Amino acid sequence: MSVRASDKMVEVLAKWGVDNIYGLPGDSVDTTIDALYRAQDKIKFTHVLHEEVAALSAAAHAKLTGKLGVCLSIGGPGAIHLLNGLYDAKMDHAPVLAILGQVQSKLLNTDFFQEVDTHVLFDDVAVYNKIIMDPQSLPRIMDEAIRTAIAKKGVAVLTIPDDIPDHMIKDNFTPNVDNFQMENYKVDDAQIKKALEMIKIHSNPIVLAGVGIKDAKKETKEFIEKYKIPIILTMPAKGLVDDDHPYNLGQLGKLGTKPAFEMMQKADLVIMLGTDYPYAPYLNKKVSAIQIDTNADRLGKRRHVDVAIQADAKEAISRLNELGEPVKERPFLDEAVAKIGQWHSWMHDVYTKKHTGVLPSLMFHNLSQSAPSDTIWSIDVGTSTAFGARFLTAKSSQKYTISAWLGTMGCALPGAIAAKHDFPDRPVYAVAGDGATAMVMQDFATAVRYNLPMLYIVLNNKLLAFIEYEQQSAGQQNYGISLPEIDFAKVAQACGGIGERITTDEEFADAIKKYRRPDKPVLLDVAVTDEAPLPGKIMMDEAHGYAKFGLGHVIDKKSLPELPPMKEILRSFL
Repeated sequence: MSVRASDKMVEVLAKWGVDNIYGLPGDSVDTTIDALYRAQDKIKFTHVLHEEVAALSAAAHAKLTGKLGVCLSIGGPGAIHLLNGLYDAKMDHAPVLAILGQVQSKLLNTDFFQEVDTHVLFDDVAVYNKIIMDPQSLPRIMDEAIRTAIAKKGVAVLTIPDDIPDHMIKDNFTPNVDNFQMENYKVDDAQIKKALEMIKIHSNPIVLAGVGIKDAKKETKEFIEKYKIPIILTMPAKGLVDDDHPYNLGQLGKLGTKPAFEMMQKADLVIMLGTDYPYAPYLNKKVSAIQIDTNADRLGKRRHVDVAIQADAKEAISRLNELGEPVKERPFLDEAVAKIGQWHSWMHDVYTKKHTGVLPSLMFHNLSQSAPSDTIWSIDVGTSTAFGARFLTAKSSQKYTISAWLGTMGCALPGAIAAKHDFPDRPVYAVAGDGATAMVMQDFATAVRYNLPMLYIVLNNKLLAFIEYEQQSAGQQNYGISLPEIDFAKVAQACGGIGERITTDEEFADAIKKYRRPDKPVLLDVAVTDEAPLPGKIMMDEAHGYAKFGLGHVIDKKSLPELPPMKEILRSFL
């Protein structure tokens, strides 16, 4: 029996559970689009308006669900546009498949219109990268690409000349779905007991947990409570243990809290759970360490570890909970709890200070208080990430997605589109700056077109605000950071959604109450005041940078620069 290669390829995708593909059609991928047309009852095609949004949406789908995300584009310029979103997937270890068109096989290597050597172009981003030359091999290679992306938690790229899927082939391939299983690492009880002994003999243990605990939220909470250990969560793991849990010290680093920094430095044992945390200046390397991770190449990668356990976090932590004796008291934890309590009091001072316009810290706090317990957060890069880290109280019942390692602007809207596709019954809140929004605002129309109700909030201060403070902390004068004045509310209305301009705290409070669970896409264009996203702990080089900036400002502008309240500066520095 014969079948069209494109139809068999789509069948393979469907058998692997793919039910949605983000992309744009075009000449070098039209035969694949035609096959998707014939399979509309199995796989949806979400037609976005920019290929970068397609890739970022596919990456967000993978992060939010743990399942394969798929994006599609023509070759040449469309494929190039995908690269940014695919690097986001690569760096956040999200399984994504990119299907790329290409000129017809007979035209390859003739310098034809839009011919780009995608096999070379995508080599660095991909864990699997093939160009299809034989129609009969298309289903098999598609199956292999999917398995590799899932197994290696990375990007698989297939470049398909447009004539290849149009051939008739023998229908003799069965996808390996039923035979596929992820590697299951046996938990070594000897290593578990060694880890427990280390926890027993150290008085100041601290946990640093990453997204590797996403399937072990309950076990991690039990672990820190049983052994009385404070926990720090990496930024992409925010909310996996409730932000308001008394043992949770927040994040570590520039976007983190001062208690997280201080208690990390005071710790005598660091327990790393499912994280490849890279920021060396914040990671205490002078003390003993335990690390649990499924990837052997990450064990001991960032620092020496005394006990390295290659295992699934859920299984390893469950075994730690089963075999150990509970700790009745730990003064180190008491100190940590007191410090984070004081930190929350300081943050209250920050978001209640006198101000004009809409204060970002207060805006995030109020949004957090208003959000339903099953909210999915999609947070963009820059001050959105910084204020989200500080003032959004994320819950383990919620989901929180960012561009963690690549830190690419414009990720919030694609993330919200994916979130609403994947979880249509859950509220989706996205927050982005005006700079990030300007990069992808055309795809608010995609949210409208596919009826994806969401609350999208723009921090509009006509400024690349995070870069403003990056420049200052480096001792540089602010330059090239202003943005044009765009009425994003009118853009939303022009796209067919709801758009409102917000200029006061009271208007914002009313709006988030009104649109708590919107029935269509809503954009709030919020005129925020320029509020400094100060680090939780100002390091000495940053203090020198701010001093250099201030002196340069006085010399250049003949005036003192506007600075955050001195109380906030001193709390972060001392």
